Amino acid sequence: MAAPLPPRRDFQQLEHRRKQAGRLFAAGKLTLSAISRQLKVSRQSVSRWYADWKSGGMRALDGAGRAGRKPKLDAPQLRQVEQALRKGARANGFDTDLWTLPRVALVIERLTGVHYHPGHVWKILGAMDWSLQRPAKQARERDPAKVAHWVNERWPAAKKTLGGGRPGSSSRAKAAFRSAPASAEPARRRAKRRS
Repeated sequence: MAAPLPPRRDFQQLEHRRKQAGRLFAAGKLTLSAISRQLKVSRQSVSRWYADWKSGGMRALDGAGRAGRKPKLDAPQLRQVEQALRKGARANGFDTDLWTLPRVALVIERLTGVHYHPGHVWKILGAMDWSLQRPAKQARERDPAKVAHWVNERWPAAKKTLGGGRPGSSSRAKAAFRSAPASAEPARRRAKRRS
């Protein structure tokens, strides 16, 4: 069983907790350690919030809005890229109708001016619900008539069949054991002589 994923951070709840600490700072009735116990957070967090509150008031306790780097492409640009990808690789100036990550990166850069490393493009495609599709591999020189001849004529002749070879075994001790005819009555054992 896989370990459960930790819950995602609720940024509104975190901001609410900081604002609650700010109201307690303004009331001035509790120590920082008492506030940390009441809000069930570390004393270091309360000290940091207190320093922010003291320098900037309640506005300093506002949330940043989101975690991580903001995306380089916005929603309209992603739609524009998806429309271009749906037209096909040939329509975008490539020799074959096969999308590769470097080709997609080039199309993104042509349309939006934003450069992505080809290794990162798969994340963008995944966000657009595109998945990996591999074309069926066939030789260019493939001749269906020759393939049918091989399957129907040559392959059966080359294929080994059960019992098609001569009787025998790979064992030196029991040369014809496997292909020997089954006898109707079980073999008798010889009695060992005692000396």
